[in-house]
Amino acid sequence: MSRIHHSLLLAGALLSLAACSTSRPLVHGEPAVPAPVTVATEGANDNLNAVLWVQRSQEYRANALQTWRAAAAQLDRALADPSWTALLPQEGGSQQSPRLKPAVVVDVDETVLDNSPYQARLVRNGGSYDDVSWDAWVSEGKAGAVPGAVEFAQAAAAKGVTMIYVTNRTEHMKDVTLANLRRLGFPVAGDDVYLGLDKYVPGCEQEGSEKACRRQLVARQYRVLMQFGDQLSDFAAIGVNTQAGRDALLQAHQGWFGQRWWMLSNPTYGGWEPAQFNNAWSLPEAERRAAKRAALELAQ
Repeated sequence: MSRIHHSLLLAGALLSLAACSTSRPLVHGEPAVPAPVTVATEGANDNLNAVLWVQRSQEYRANALQTWRAAAAQLDRALADPSWTALLPQEGGSQQSPRLKPAVVVDVDETVLDNSPYQARLVRNGGSYDDVSWDAWVSEGKAGAVPGAVEFAQAAAAKGVTMIYVTNRTEHMKDVTLANLRRLGFPVAGDDVYLGLDKYVPGCEQEGSEKACRRQLVARQYRVLMQFGDQLSDFAAIGVNTQAGRDALLQAHQGWFGQRWWMLSNPTYGGWEPAQFNNAWSLPEAERRAAKRAALELAQ
């Protein structure tokens, strides 16, 4: 008998047995055959891996820790140099004086506070950022600390350095944000160390969410030793948010990173994303995704 003939006979026998077993009635007490499990398929979400990396990867925590620790190791050098400033001349750096009280300027979200639970909710629920859900999340006051941030802030405060929180959270979020920071152990010298999105700065007209005016306000009262952020705009005004504009800013000031400017990793959102589709958030999601795919670089 050939292998093929034998296989056909065996298959037929198995089919007959299967037919008998499914047609006979169940004996009382005999377990029923479980129904096939159907796994629900969810739509793709561009932020899934990014949020998961922030929340679950050891690499994210290690990256944040090394950033804050490396900055702490250079803090004494910055304090000892009377000409040291982390502000560009056009944003108040030219008026810095050793007589001013030393300070460190930090962004809040994804720099000192971790909002990945909010992002995780959006991924789980298939939602996207909006002012209402963001306001609700902030009001909970449950953001955690970015690894290493509290330790740096406390060490800086012990050296007489004031932590200044320049954020694109609004002024009406000040109280809950400061309470969140205090709960985690961040030093908060007073309500005036919080400079929100709608903070009025006399003599300076703010453009959108840029922080240039607020940095100038800090420069009038403090000598800024370092700046920390997760976006290029946390350090200097970008101007036009295009790939070329962002490249030019980095090229011009790359020597400041790792000395005066310290970047925290944030793959979940930022100005880098809309720069890939001409900042046109009004485009349908599919078109924005197509533009991002087209921006991918392949080997030459």
